[in-house]
Formats: sequence, C-alpha cells, structure tokens
Amino acid sequence: MTKKLSVPDLISLIEPGADIIIPIANGEPIRLLDLLEENADKLSGVAIHQMLALRPRSYIEGQFEQLKHVSYFLSGATRKVYQQAKLELVPNNFHEVPRMLKKITKMSMIMTVASPMDEHGYFTLGTQADYVAEFIGTVPFVLEVNNQMPRTYGRNQIHISQIAGYIEHNATLIEEKSSQISEKDIQIATSVTADIKNGDTLQIGIGSVPNAVISMLKDHRHLGIHTEMLPDGIVDLVNAGAVDGTRKFTHPGKIIATFAYGTKKLYDFIDNNPGVEFLPVSLVNDPREIAKEKNIVSINATTEVDLFGQCASETVGGKYYSSSGGQIDFARGVRFAENGKGYICMQSTARNDSISRIKLDLAPGSVVTTGKNDVDNIVTEYGIARLHGVSLSERAKRLIGIAHPNFREELLFEAKKRGILI
Repeated sequence: MTKKLSVPDLISLIEPGADIIIPIANGEPIRLLDLLEENADKLSGVAIHQMLALRPRSYIEGQFEQLKHVSYFLSGATRKVYQQAKLELVPNNFHEVPRMLKKITKMSMIMTVASPMDEHGYFTLGTQADYVAEFIGTVPFVLEVNNQMPRTYGRNQIHISQIAGYIEHNATLIEEKSSQISEKDIQIATSVTADIKNGDTLQIGIGSVPNAVISMLKDHRHLGIHTEMLPDGIVDLVNAGAVDGTRKFTHPGKIIATFAYGTKKLYDFIDNNPGVEFLPVSLVNDPREIAKEKNIVSINATTEVDLFGQCASETVGGKYYSSSGGQIDFARGVRFAENGKGYICMQSTARNDSISRIKLDLAPGSVVTTGKNDVDNIVTEYGIARLHGVSLSERAKRLIGIAHPNFREELLFEAKKRGILI
C-alpha cells in the first residue's frame, strides 16, 4: 500500500477540532497548507500551531472560519495580523515549546517538509529538528517531500513506516539574506570578540551584530558551535579553519543546531554533511544541556534596556514584534556553565540618534524578555556593561556609561531623581 496521499486522503486524515503542528521557517509545507485552504469547507475547527511563519496566508489573516493560526513567534507574515487582534500569540521559551504543545494541544498531526526518501526508507527533516523532531514515531506525520530540501543528520530522521502519508512538491527554499553590517555593529562586535577565546563554543543569533562577530573570528581556532539557529556565517568560519569542535564537552567535532536559516550557501553546506547535526530544541536549548558546554558564549540582540538591566527583546516601541525565542534559554544556560558568558547587543540609539535605547523605564507596552537576574553583559558601540553580581546602583552607572553621550547626563539626572544611584 502506497503512502502517497491524494487530496481526499489527506483531508480525511484531519478530524474536526484537530491541532496541526507546523515547523519553523523552511519546514513550512507550502502545498499542504495550500490544500488545507483550498479544502477549508471540508474542515471544522482546525488550529494550526507554528513559530515564524514565512508566507502570508489567507487563513493567517482570518479569512477561513474553519482554520485558525496560533503563533508562538511573530514574523512578517503574522505581525500586522496580531496587531489587528486577529490571531493568538502564545508566550514561550523556545526549549519548552514541545512540552507546551503536548500540554495545550491534541497533537493531532505534524505537517512538515522533508528531503526525499533514501534507499533505507528514511526521509530527513532537512533544515529542521526544532519542536517537531521530538515527536517522530509518536505523532502522525504528513510529509511534503521536496527534492530541494537538504538531506541532513541528527535526530531528524523519519522512516516511511512512521508517517501517515506524503505528497510531493518541489520548491526553492526561502533564503534569509545577511543584514548589512554598519560601523556601529563593528564596534559592538570588536568588544565581544575580545572576550572570545580559542576553544570556546558559540551560540550566535540572527542580525547584523552576530554577522559582524562571525566576520572577526576567522583567525580563532578550535571553536565549537551549539546554537538554536545555524546562520550563513558559520560556513565561512568552518572554511577558515576556525571551527572544528574539538574542544567541545558535548557532541565533540559536531556543529549542533535545531534549525538552519540562511542562503543557498548554508543549505548546500549542510546537505549530506555529517559534521552538522540537528537535534530537538528541547535538547539544544535546555539550559541544563547548554551548561554542559563549560566555555559557552551566547550572543544575542535586544531593542531596549532599562537601568536595572531588563531587556525588552520582543517588542519595538511597546508593540509586539516577535517573541522570546531562545534568548532566555541561553541566558540561563551560560549562567550555569562553568565559564559561560552571555552578551546581549544593541546600538545605543534609534531613529538617527534621536532615541536612547538605554532608558530609565522601558517604553510603555514593552515586555521583559531577559530579566535583571539573568542578564550578564550588555554591549553597545560604547563598550560592555558587565552586570552580573553588581548592585542596582552600579548597574545603572555601567549602563549609562555605554549609552550614547547625548543621553548620559539626562539618564544620570533621572536615575538620581528616582533614587537608583547612590
């Protein structure tokens, strides 16, 4: 009996009130979602749960009574819809998403893109493991087999006996172009890279500052990678001989990630590359697992910081922009690690130096992603404010010291008026 599904076969698998789980980024199955929309009149009360949807969709915009989108991380496809109060956003820390899905959904089905089946009957989830790989063998999977999805290694292999069925749809993967690196980004990266030692293991987020950091590490040696998202720049570090993973305490010699998102250069690099392994986010981002890498260095970004060190990393001007992702997972992981170091980076100002991103109070409506007790180092183009283990008064002084000079006097005045400074 073939497991290739016709459209009626597919729709018959979806029960009323089903909770369908869709992976992050390029794990999003284009044709399967098309078919759900095209056959929405045959469905009832179906919820689609996903982080970081890549494409605008009619069902995301609320055009189908029978289909609704539940988001765990906003994107360009969902941000405006959320701000119009047309979809749900569930707060989470990335490593807890699999556990959360088991708790709050029926786990009816997982729909995902996969690389073609090999001679042994195995597909792979390609650029993914994220929050779906953990459920291989326990939850029905419907695959969208794409011959342009790389074949990868790790705990993202799924046998044909473990799936409910598949369709075929070949499509080019979406690419995330590298952010333009500015002079301020280079200044921030220079401060961070001065703290990175040969043999350290890195978690590097997305954005222009992480890209700048990567560009400055090519002369380092024996670096390891343990990161949630694998970005393009890692390819350059491997080719330069900077990354070999030989000093890692877990998975030595392997680049560890839970998903990859970049350009074709990255997708070609991970294809059939046994040096890269994709593991479930419940493992990769678990602070207890992160802490086993004794020399872990975490590099992430934020949008604003108050004088206590609280980081609002998922809102912009008080409006939701994304979600927590794995920032706090790694903030806590590096804290537990023997020699762990965490850096949260941002340019000191916004809107052509007219607004300070270091503030007495976060903007109204902003939410705290990394709290004062978990933050380690804050970095701007004016240097590093090392916050761990120092008083609130000293924190304020150090943060004001890396604020833009145009705002330091005002921040000092307001901090004294508020009674923060001694």
